[in-house]
Parts: sequence; structure tokens; C-alpha cells
Amino acid sequence: MDIRVSGHQVDTGAALQTHASERLTAIIAKYFNRALSSHVTFGRAPAGAFRCDIIMHVMQNLVLKGTGVAHDAHIALDQASEKIDKQLRRYKRRLKDRHEQTAFVAAAEEAAYTIFEEPPVDHEEEVEMDAPVVIAETRVDVPEATVSDAVMMLDLRNTTALLFKNAGTGRHNMVYRRGDGSIGWVEPH
Repeated sequence: MDIRVSGHQVDTGAALQTHASERLTAIIAKYFNRALSSHVTFGRAPAGAFRCDIIMHVMQNLVLKGTGVAHDAHIALDQASEKIDKQLRRYKRRLKDRHEQTAFVAAAEEAAYTIFEEPPVDHEEEVEMDAPVVIAETRVDVPEATVSDAVMMLDLRNTTALLFKNAGTGRHNMVYRRGDGSIGWVEPH
């Protein structure tokens, strides 16, 4: 596995690079034969702490992200790698459960929508805000997946929303993490 360690205004010495390499290699060896690549980035966080961001390309279309913040760079690395380990463990468990419970996944795909009532809005307290400026644009591939696979990718990519092409209907759908931690699913009519 190709492991790159870099720092933003932080010196990544040989000990930190060795620790990162050993930690990530051990995690991958636990779940897969090999991974494609990993990029570990260290930087400064507020209050003199260190921030560690890990982006790991395990296989094609499987990208994991983990972040840790601590007053020691080694501890920040351990926190971020623990999140990667947890994501891989969940991924492997879901793959195993999928093979064992195919009927359950099919039933979950046909789940009904729940519509929640919005609380009344006091129009006197509304404050008009300007729209935020778009500062970056990126192009991504839209994966074709079932809804349950899309939720799994949402967790693995550690993002708040995922646009995908529904394998069952052939239409573009979106899953997102709501503020209360539950998952929302948008399917156009």
C-alpha cells in the first residue's frame, strides 16, 4: 500500500511517519489483502493542538476518511485511524450481513416515507441573509447502487450527503444524514 505522510506547517519526523505507516498497514491487514493508497495529513488545530486527516483508497469506489484532533500528533493519528478501523469493520460486517440476509435488504428497500410536520415559523423574527459565495467546484462520479449500499457509502465516505443512481429504478436519488443522526432519502417523482 502506498502511504504518503505530509504536514501543513508541521514537521513530520521519521517516528511519526513510521507510526502512521505501521498503524495503517495493521488496519488494512486486518480486513483486506491490500489497499490502493493512503494519504495522512497533519496540520495545526486551534489552541495549539494537532489535526490529522486520513484519506484511504481501499479499492475502486471505496474511499474512507477519518479525522482526529489532539495535543499530540501521535494521539491525533490514533484517533483518525480508529475512525478508519471502525468504518472498515462496519463495511465488512455489512457485506457479511448482506450475504446472510438478502431478503431483509430487499424489504428495507421498500421502506415507506415518513413526513414530519414543520414547526410554525414566526415571520417577524426572520432575518434576510445573502446567499453564500460558491468558492469551489468539483466533479465526482455518481455511483449506481441500491439504497442500502448508498447509505453504506455515505457512512464510509464520512460525508453528510450522497447523490447516486438507484439500481432498482435507474433514477438519481440522494441519501443524507439529518441533524438528529437519522438518514434521509430523496427520490424524485
